[in-house]
Amino acid sequence: MLVAGEASGDARGAELVRTLRQRNPGMEVFGMGGANLRQAGMRVVYDVAKVASVGVSEVLANLRNLWLAYRLLRRLLVEHRPSLLILIDFPEFNMALARVARRHGITVLYYISPQIWAWRPYRIRKIASRVDAMAVVFPFEAELYKSFGMKDVTFVGHPLVDVVRPDRDRGTSLEELGLDRTMLTIALMPGSRKTEVASLIGPMVEAAGRLARERDVQFILIRANTIERDDLEAAVAGSPITVRIVDGDTYNMLAAADLVWVASGTATLEAGLLKKPMVITYRLSPLSYWLGRRLIRVNDIGMINIVAGERVVPELLQSEVTADRILAETQRMLQPEVRQAVIGKLAGVQRLLGPPGAPGRVADMVMELLAQTGARA
Repeated sequence: MLVAGEASGDARGAELVRTLRQRNPGMEVFGMGGANLRQAGMRVVYDVAKVASVGVSEVLANLRNLWLAYRLLRRLLVEHRPSLLILIDFPEFNMALARVARRHGITVLYYISPQIWAWRPYRIRKIASRVDAMAVVFPFEAELYKSFGMKDVTFVGHPLVDVVRPDRDRGTSLEELGLDRTMLTIALMPGSRKTEVASLIGPMVEAAGRLARERDVQFILIRANTIERDDLEAAVAGSPITVRIVDGDTYNMLAAADLVWVASGTATLEAGLLKKPMVITYRLSPLSYWLGRRLIRVNDIGMINIVAGERVVPELLQSEVTADRILAETQRMLQPEVRQAVIGKLAGVQRLLGPPGAPGRVADMVMELLAQTGARA
């Protein structure tokens, strides 16, 4: 059984399931996921798009779907007794399932750790009591877990290192969209959750319209598969400029961009691995932000900045997410000397994320755990 609770988890889970099914085509995998996991061969019993949310008030608004998903997965976990439960990020929900698994003697592998280094580090003890093995994607996470006495922790490298690469050149990508290969190109990535998109798309589109009055520029809006295309089309419909909405071609589109306006999250790593200067934006409800500022222990929220250990690219939070601020940071990031300095630092972050092959290393852990449980691997 595999449980992913958001778009990035769906993608990472799909990579793992494909690797496992190459080794054992008869392996049955079921659980919660989205289009990527379904295409990889997992039997999706609850769609991730129904539960993806962020922040306290946002989660509360989606509580019914979260409860329905948890109740279904808990029942299936107990009734079907899978040989292994694989949890991908989505910490509060997944830790509740881990407790059920522990009670019923089901082995648990956690892939992509909750961000205990950023907030609520006391959760390490709870994780250690409910999880049999951890596959972590940042090198500092392994040392942190081991310092708390957890033994089976493996730094597998970041799975994005394997997949974040374009398969065609910038010019071809732009021309296929009917865009100019020589023109300044900005990619918009407003998030993979409806609440993120609703709060960020307006300032991004306004900033795009104003920037287009100042210089020759074209825009690409990259759609996450958890967001309906109709919602994005409605958001850009009133803009005086053309914003091309792109489905399912994220890395070619990022590679074609000169700059990215991006919601904080996994997408900042994707842009960083392609060494793209970016402006990180994020908004939560006032309650979620107030709580977050009191709980979070890191200075930055952008994952690319956290891994770098410094503010490599700008972050705009809450009331700072305005067209004025997006434009100001964009103009600064487009200055040649600033741009080159940022690209150099992003190349350093890439080296910190480890070598390719993360899905294979996690698959090795899965097969070893299955062998330990006596399951037919």
